[in-house]
Amino acid sequence: MINIRLKARESAPDFNLPGVDGRSYSLEDFGDKKILVVFFTCNHCPYARAYEDRLMKLQEDFKEQVQFVGINSNDAVNYPEDSLDNMKIRATERGFNFPYLRDKSQTIAQEYGGEVTPDCFVFNEKRKLVYSGRIDDNWQDPSDVTTKDLRKAIQAVLDSEDIAEQELRAIGCSIKWK
Repeated sequence: MINIRLKARESAPDFNLPGVDGRSYSLEDFGDKKILVVFFTCNHCPYARAYEDRLMKLQEDFKEQVQFVGINSNDAVNYPEDSLDNMKIRATERGFNFPYLRDKSQTIAQEYGGEVTPDCFVFNEKRKLVYSGRIDDNWQDPSDVTTKDLRKAIQAVLDSEDIAEQELRAIGCSIKWK
């Protein structure tokens, strides 16, 4: 599936998606935060799994001003590990500190242009895209990371600075389309 990826300064597409906590979420639910980070992820991808701790650490570090939201858009028929029920189990086991939402129709992944898991989209206070792509440059070993791209983008927005690279190709498993 070919998606048109959001470009810098485009508005965040709204959504209304069920979370693992039984609530439904939309952009409006995160209006109190200066920055919104929407990232596409899933349960089964080794890349997505490798980044879970780093994403939870970023949410903790920036919790006062930034809200992270994980969205799983994978086809759960061919990838049953990515069903909402299994998402609930994973979120509980891992102690996710961010909403984990199910995009069963895959519409939201298409609207954002999500390609892989994980794939991050950072929006400023006006919910305009300021950064998209990778979390850092080493999915396998956090101790060998040399550029913390997502952290740098968030900090630049908080410091009212320009982001040097607004789009970096995310590395991960492709979103599993129906």
